[in-house]
Amino acid sequence: MADVVEIVCYPIKGCAGTSASDALLTPAGLTHDRSFMVISEDGVYRTQRRHPRLALIRPTVSADNSRLTLDATDAPGRYGTAHLSITTSAPRRDVDLFGATFQGIDQGDEAAAWLSEVLSTPSRLVRVPPEHDRVADGLIPGPSGYADSSAVHLLSRSSLALLNRRMAERGSPPLPMNRFRPNIVVDSGPGQGLDRDWAAVPHAEDSARRIRIGGVELGYAKLAVRCAVTLVDQGGGARQGPEPLRTLASYRRSASGGVVFGAKFSVVRPGKLSVGDEVVVREWGVAEL
Repeated sequence: MADVVEIVCYPIKGCAGTSASDALLTPAGLTHDRSFMVISEDGVYRTQRRHPRLALIRPTVSADNSRLTLDATDAPGRYGTAHLSITTSAPRRDVDLFGATFQGIDQGDEAAAWLSEVLSTPSRLVRVPPEHDRVADGLIPGPSGYADSSAVHLLSRSSLALLNRRMAERGSPPLPMNRFRPNIVVDSGPGQGLDRDWAAVPHAEDSARRIRIGGVELGYAKLAVRCAVTLVDQGGGARQGPEPLRTLASYRRSASGGVVFGAKFSVVRPGKLSVGDEVVVREWGVAEL
C-alpha cells in the first residue's frame, strides 16, 4: 500500500508552501493553491525562475478567507509581515501566464508596496477571479488556477531517494522534497509488489492513471517537466549550483527533450485529503518517459 505523508499548499504562485495535516481538494486543486500570483506592473507573472526571493515569502489565508498574511521574517532585511484584506470585487485586469492571457483581481497598493520592497522590483498581487475558467491540458485535462499547468503535483519519496543516490554518486549532497514543490507526497507502506506497495518503486507515479485517496479521485495529466526553480534553495531564496537538473538530465529526459520528475494530475472527484490516507492506484498505464 501507499500513504499520503505530506500535503502542501502554495497560496501564492512561487512563494513558500504550507504543510497541513488535512485539506480540501477542489476541482482546481487544494483550496487556495496558486490562487494568488505576483505580477509585474504590466501584468506578467513572476516566478522563482527570475525572482528566487519569492521563496522567502510565506503566505497564509485566514480560515474565513477574508485575510491574507505575508511573512518575510526569514528574508534578509526588516520586512516583517503584511496583513491584507482579500478582495474579490476590485476591477479585473489582464495578466500574462506563460504567454496566455487570463484575468486577475488586483489586491491593492499595500500588497504591491510590500512585495515590491521584498523583491526589489515593482510588483503587484492578483487573485484568481471566481469566474476563472482555465482548463489545463493533458491526458485527463482539468481546471487549474495559476499553477504552471495541472492542478495537482504528486511525487513519491522513493523517486527523490533514487535521485539523491544518483547525485551522491556524482559527489553532490542530497536535496529536500521542497525543492520540487509537490502538493501531495506519497510513501510506501507494508506490502509486496507494484500493486500493493507501488510507491516503493521510484517513479511509479509516472504510470498511475487513476488514483483514489479516500473519497478523492485524481486523473493523470502529464509528467512534471522541471525548470530552473529546482535550482533554488527554498530556505535561502537563492539559486545554488547545477543540481538537481544536471543529474536528472542523465536519466530522466523525455522524448520531447524536457527533464521530468513527478507527475501532474487533474481532480476527477474533489473531497477531503488527510495525511495517512491510503493512496490506491485504480488504473495503470505506460510511463511516457
